[in-house]
Amino acid sequence: MRLNLALQGGGAHGAFTWGVLDRLLEAPELEIAAITGTSAGGLNAAALKAGLLQGGAEGARAALDELWAAIAAAGDFRVTDWFRTAFPVAAAWGDVAAAHLPFSPAGLAAQLTTPYAWGALWQNPLRKVVERFDFSQVCKGQGPDLFISATNVRTGKIRVFTGAEITPDVLLASACLPTVFQAVELKDPATGQREAFWDGGFTGNPALFPLYQPHLPEDILLVSINPLRRDTLPQSPVEIQDRINEISFNAALLGELRAVGFVKRLIAEGRMPAGAMKDLRLHLIADDRLMNELTAGSKLNPTPALLARLKAAGRKAAAGWLRRHAAQVGRESSVDLRGLFG
Repeated sequence: MRLNLALQGGGAHGAFTWGVLDRLLEAPELEIAAITGTSAGGLNAAALKAGLLQGGAEGARAALDELWAAIAAAGDFRVTDWFRTAFPVAAAWGDVAAAHLPFSPAGLAAQLTTPYAWGALWQNPLRKVVERFDFSQVCKGQGPDLFISATNVRTGKIRVFTGAEITPDVLLASACLPTVFQAVELKDPATGQREAFWDGGFTGNPALFPLYQPHLPEDILLVSINPLRRDTLPQSPVEIQDRINEISFNAALLGELRAVGFVKRLIAEGRMPAGAMKDLRLHLIADDRLMNELTAGSKLNPTPALLARLKAAGRKAAAGWLRRHAAQVGRESSVDLRGLFG
């Protein structure tokens, strides 16, 4: 069962992917050829690859456990370390206000202030998390190919980092939500100039096109944590802003999936020469019901209880996928693209 993994971003909700990977790694027939990840998906991808190289499947499970223990210890991403120490109940007040006020405190704050307002006091709470990785393993030529995406602020274009390009700053750039974190500056090897980057989810959540390379298998397993569908109409300020963010972060992925569907139709109808394009087989693990129950605010506040709930849900979803669809890997897609866009 040789396949590629595509891991979405979504802050603390990425613990769902942790659970999915934890269960998949128990399947001895699984071989991961490549991983593309954005934001939390990028952190999961880096931990997965480093762990696989250091200790096989059990090493990868241990590395993912360590990653999410570190994320839980980082606390609420919206509050800097010094502010959390001085005002320990600040985040709790914000959550209560968001639930009861007729406006969104977080949305209002995002319009009135930025992470730059903290000046030299601001610290990225994820830096301690990503610096724990062994980048000699993350960047190694052996093991699964690894692709991490970020968005160039100046051009609005996606940039995919791979191999030795992947550094702690690249992982921070891929997870840089601009209303919460200061932009991450990285050197452009082509121009020698430094460019500012934001979250890769704006342009690819995750990017699928790095997986189209000839040496990689045709099967792509997408682990989705950003719900594509919500049946209820958002009405409160928080609900409206949450849905706007979900739609924005799904747009690039949906565009790629439409392109994949188009190519597959051309191949099936004989309108494209054999071998001209890859006939990709797509698979999906998701739990939209759970994600519909969670708020966007919880993405920024990785409490141990939330992470444990998401991990358990991810394990359950992966077990269900293995039971129902593992036999389709290498043969056919288990996702109905026409139905997805119908």
